[in-house]
Amino acid sequence: MKKVFLIFFLAFGFTIISVTQQAFTDEKLQASSVKTLQLDSKLMMRQVPYNVILPSAYETEKTARFPVLYLLHGYGGNYKSWGQYSKLVEYATQYRIIIVTPEGANGFYTDSVTKPSEKYESYIVQELIAEVDKEFRTTASRQGRAVAGNSMGGYGALKFGIKHPDKFILAASMSGAVRIASWRKPEDITAPDIIKNSLLSIFGDKDTKVLEANDLYKIFNEIPEVKIVTLPFFYVDCGTEDDFGLFPQNQDFAQLLLKRKIPHEFRQLPGKHNGEFWKNQVHEILRLSERVFMSQTKQEASK
Repeated sequence: MKKVFLIFFLAFGFTIISVTQQAFTDEKLQASSVKTLQLDSKLMMRQVPYNVILPSAYETEKTARFPVLYLLHGYGGNYKSWGQYSKLVEYATQYRIIIVTPEGANGFYTDSVTKPSEKYESYIVQELIAEVDKEFRTTASRQGRAVAGNSMGGYGALKFGIKHPDKFILAASMSGAVRIASWRKPEDITAPDIIKNSLLSIFGDKDTKVLEANDLYKIFNEIPEVKIVTLPFFYVDCGTEDDFGLFPQNQDFAQLLLKRKIPHEFRQLPGKHNGEFWKNQVHEILRLSERVFMSQTKQEASK
């Protein structure tokens, strides 16, 4: 059997500082507020933290509702990573979008088969979205909800988009580790032991049905043609100098989307697998999210 090369990153590689209910300012823009909250998760059997970045208009327009972007971190990161090193809070001042950065640990945004309290897919899709819609003035529908992420988070975003199309209108991946679940035997995993052990802990080493249910290539290949119209719009990008070997994988994945005629955009750009690349691309994700949300609003208004 051909070996699948799975390579990941340690997010940003910096010390991460906690941000709790602070306001970040810019000379030319009003502040966005950042809140750190805890969700008492029944699925995870503990309190799970997450950050929410509210647009400045949230406080001034008391009856307005806002679309939501769920932004997933990569392997080795946490719910604070995006806000600390990507200028996300500064970018957020320019958009009428609520941004939620969930905690995903190193769980590959998948329900673990070996640890009952590690259900990062079900937690986000079933509990976190409902909590955010309850606590904030969101556009609580598919038309007002997007998901995006980098590396491991890119995989998670694409998987959420294809498996839960009723929840998201847009799913976006930056330097996505799109072949995370494309192995079938432990000996086919070529990765450091710490990564291999994480994969085996999440997906198990005996029941390939779990892998198949989370393998992007299999899911996108086999989705019935009649269901393609129900899918969100997919965005995929990757740096041409990606030093973790993900550029050819993302090229192949884009070809799969093209073959299946799934609406998408693929960008191949100069850049490596690092924070500098994602710092630039997350701004593109915000621009794209705004365009998609505005398009949905216009469509609803025209009905």
